[in-house]
Amino acid sequence: MSVIEKRLKDRSDSKCELCGNEHDLSVFNVAPNTEESLEQSILACSTCIDQIENPEKTDPSHWHCLNDSMWNENLPVQVVSWRMHARLKNHDMLDMMYFDEETLEWAKATGEGEEEDENKIIHKDSNGVILQDGDSVVLIKDLDVKGATFTAKRGAAVHNIKLVWDDANLIEGRVENQNIYILTQYVKKTK
Repeated sequence: MSVIEKRLKDRSDSKCELCGNEHDLSVFNVAPNTEESLEQSILACSTCIDQIENPEKTDPSHWHCLNDSMWNENLPVQVVSWRMHARLKNHDMLDMMYFDEETLEWAKATGEGEEEDENKIIHKDSNGVILQDGDSVVLIKDLDVKGATFTAKRGAAVHNIKLVWDDANLIEGRVENQNIYILTQYVKKTK
């Protein structure tokens, strides 16, 4: 058991911080964060995690627990509660939740709560975080650049990206002073 998992169990009394379940608990990192920490992770049961990660499996009756968890004193629990209320279109509950600008940006980072336009093309990075024109990303893999004499190296920063308006899988950016197209599955958004 990791130190963070132990501290999360202490914080939550060894219960899912969303629904209160005491079985099949694990650390869940609240996207776009990928590292375990008290400030960016929650202790959640496998049922909650499965439904968070797979929107098509969302069971509204399971999420009545949000009426309690949305008031949890820990920010990552509040953020996940906000996202699930947004997914379930519980606008009355969302109106009751107050976040400062930075926390609201974190809550919206996965696109939950965005008005859905079935024809709208949404660009997401490798972690599922929504990309916008002008964002900065880093490459998560070495990429051979077609028609060029170099390889875009893993960890290379690409600033001021442009979204390819008709393809959710492509962005345009500048690497080694050349404009190239990059598949979104090979980038991670940076702050």
